[in-house]
Amino acid sequence: MPQMHLNVNGTEQKVDIDDPSMPLLWVLRDFLNLTGTKYGCGIGQCGACTVHLNGAAVRSCSIPVSGVADRTITTIEGLSADGSHPLQRAWERFDVPQCGYCQAGQLMTAAAFMRQNSKPTDEEIRGAMRGNLCRCGTYPRIQQAIKSVVAGE
Repeated sequence: MPQMHLNVNGTEQKVDIDDPSMPLLWVLRDFLNLTGTKYGCGIGQCGACTVHLNGAAVRSCSIPVSGVADRTITTIEGLSADGSHPLQRAWERFDVPQCGYCQAGQLMTAAAFMRQNSKPTDEEIRGAMRGNLCRCGTYPRIQQAIKSVVAGE
């Protein structure tokens, strides 16, 4: 069984993978026990499995683990060890989660977006978050939370 070396949340991880085409999502969840990243649709459309790959938001259900060995992977667990990331605090302040299932993906998308655009308009926020689905419909609160971070609240 080939061993892969992955940089996940700032730590070198060694995993024995017998199928290099296995999606990164399953390696994170089943091999590294990082279960904050969720399985939603399995085809990269819902955003529940969003992680950062070299700082960019990507769908981990659609990326084979063989394609990430030389890159930096950040999961929701690595966004902030203690929940102190400004977006995580804003999520709590605006009571964003209802069922919570999509929220890790929402947060990871928002964090990557905010690194690229620190002063977005409402339209830019809606556009950036459009690919992440929330069955509970917390979109207005997600936008409020992002705007509060932009405003430095």
